[in-house]
Amino acid sequence: MGYMFNYLGPWRQQIPILAGNRKGRARLTFAEGEFAAVYAMSDVHGCYNELVKAHRRIEEDAARIPGPKLIVMLGDYVDRGPDSSAVLEFLSKTPPPGFQRFVLCGNHDAELVKLYRKPARILEWLGFAGPETLHSYGIDIEHLLQSAAGNETIARVIRNMIPERHIQFLESLPIMLRIGRVLFVHAGIKPGIDLKKQKDSDLMWIRQPFLDEGPQLPVLVIHGHTPARTPTFGPQRIGIDTAVSATGRLTVLTIKGTRVGIL
Repeated sequence: MGYMFNYLGPWRQQIPILAGNRKGRARLTFAEGEFAAVYAMSDVHGCYNELVKAHRRIEEDAARIPGPKLIVMLGDYVDRGPDSSAVLEFLSKTPPPGFQRFVLCGNHDAELVKLYRKPARILEWLGFAGPETLHSYGIDIEHLLQSAAGNETIARVIRNMIPERHIQFLESLPIMLRIGRVLFVHAGIKPGIDLKKQKDSDLMWIRQPFLDEGPQLPVLVIHGHTPARTPTFGPQRIGIDTAVSATGRLTVLTIKGTRVGIL
């Protein structure tokens, strides 16, 4: 059962339109009220079954809402859980009828791209991400390492087993989505820094001082990246990473008008 609260109502300040980033990943902007309902979730981390169930819940909820609907994914689709390959395949397909879906990039997604393009980083990557993503593509990385396979062999296996289209999908992902006064990013933003000057690395990796200080800009930031057992509410921010790979709970945040809730 969900709950709702009025998180946006008191704000009346107008915000200038976010300009395109001069380099790096794309940043998207829509007017306030462009979508009748917005559904956001983050840090799927290879939990395909939970992702599919969340989409079913969203479709059931949205069936009663006329007008355009949007699903926003806040990054980290790979690692930890068992089915990273299935998650990427699902998200690279068309969204449910009546929905648009924007899939943002998280730090784990960007790191998988780096591994694919530069497999010599395999030991560094394994220390960060673990082998679950490779297992989901049928790669027994422990066996390869124990057999003293060289970097060239490991690189060939990775490139043969992980579809190039999955990597191209991850490379194409935008880094930020803004709808009126609401900002969607993976990790957060650097407090007090103009949105046009935010670095992609901060948007994917930041924790402090953002978690304690909030954005220090006239926006509400919806983010993941920092896991907790339940959604977290800080200064002008809501964190929705509920560690689904450990807890089994994939939180779906909803925005309908000025009402923000948890589905």
